[in-house]
Amino acid sequence: MSLSGDNRRSLTTVVLAAGKGTRMRSALPKVLHRLAGRSMLGHVLAAAQEAGADHIAVVVEPGRADVAAEIAREAPGARIFGQAERLGTAHAVLCAREALEAGDDVVVAFGDTPLITGATLARLRAPLRDGAMVAVLAFESADPSGYGRVLTEGGRVLAIREEKDASAAERQVRLCNAGLMALSGAHALDLLTRIGNDNAAGEYYLPDAVALAVADGYAVAMVPVAEEEAHGVNDRVQLSLAEAVIQGRLRRAALLGGATLVAPDTVFLSYDTVLGQDVLVEPHVVFDTGVTVGDGCVVHAFAHLKDVRLEEAVSIGPFVRLRGGAVLEAGAAIGNFVEMKNARLGPGAKAAHLTYLGDAEVGAKANIGAGTITCNYDGVNKHRTTIGAGAFIGSNSALVAPVTVGAGAYVASGSVITDDVPEGALAIARGRQAVRTGWAETKRAALLAAKAEQKKD
Repeated sequence: MSLSGDNRRSLTTVVLAAGKGTRMRSALPKVLHRLAGRSMLGHVLAAAQEAGADHIAVVVEPGRADVAAEIAREAPGARIFGQAERLGTAHAVLCAREALEAGDDVVVAFGDTPLITGATLARLRAPLRDGAMVAVLAFESADPSGYGRVLTEGGRVLAIREEKDASAAERQVRLCNAGLMALSGAHALDLLTRIGNDNAAGEYYLPDAVALAVADGYAVAMVPVAEEEAHGVNDRVQLSLAEAVIQGRLRRAALLGGATLVAPDTVFLSYDTVLGQDVLVEPHVVFDTGVTVGDGCVVHAFAHLKDVRLEEAVSIGPFVRLRGGAVLEAGAAIGNFVEMKNARLGPGAKAAHLTYLGDAEVGAKANIGAGTITCNYDGVNKHRTTIGAGAFIGSNSALVAPVTVGAGAYVASGSVITDDVPEGALAIARGRQAVRTGWAETKRAALLAAKAEQKKD
């Protein structure tokens, strides 16, 4: 759901991403840890854009060039604000004060809640159009321990109480604060600047905006969300649980889109994986980022793909690795233990097994024999191999780039090709075989005699 209709107020989404994430036990900032090939922060920024944010402000730890680079990559045009001190969530939002002064509606999200969707952010903002001053995201939990509680009376939201400040009765409440909040643009800055720190932690809590709005006589809306979607990630256990949720979503979407996953739980997808209709994916396949699979393809077991395009009716695997811009055109096929990197296999071309094709162009219906390798690296630079349409490369051949094998040419098995092969020619580059009759028998007798002499000594 998008809020891109006519006559609407502008929306600024503020994403809080300055936490150190010490429980991750990592040199990498918490929000840069990845799920399905994308950082947690990237997932949140994508959701904000999907929800129709006109402007995005991200609050980060000062000096984090890596976080700034991720923001520029995932949300070009987003503004970055530093948070030198950590004095609570309201204080963090006010670090982006300059972005709030335009009077846009505001949605506050968190860089460590990667399961939030654009549809949910849009639902969170929607009550503001109906006159609510504040909207909070909330969920029912069987075990609310650790969460702030959403306090209601007669269906009206009255306040959000952090657990450490809650009374015994309030701690029995199972309606929990998911943390995300929307504030009406006309009042957001006023509410945020009035939040105090008279609480057990001495911090400026964003949820206190609820009680202030209620005291001013304004409506506060509660927007329900599934507990799973609201979960934050604070350590690697929670990261793994979030990965499982995202993989479940991606697998479901692939299945509903017309792909068959023989054993879905063993197939790992990236956020940008594209699977066409009637694609068959066998067990234990990893789709890293940048993979597009056309209609009718078969991906056999134990394949690993990254930055790859498979056109229609391609068959790969089992046990293959494709990476670095590999392209297989319609009807091409590669078999077990084949690796391709920055290479293109033309329509109907085949490499059945035990082959490395790096920096190579293989023409239509060419056949690459077992054990063939393109020798593309000279220790300093990469060089390209070109194999023409209908060419036949014999088994156990090495093609030393830069080199071209013409259309319809043959390369004899076991050859090391260092010069271009003309179209339709046969290239043989190996030592001539010599046969010495009786040599083995004579050699064996000599060895046995020498061994006998050693025993005498």
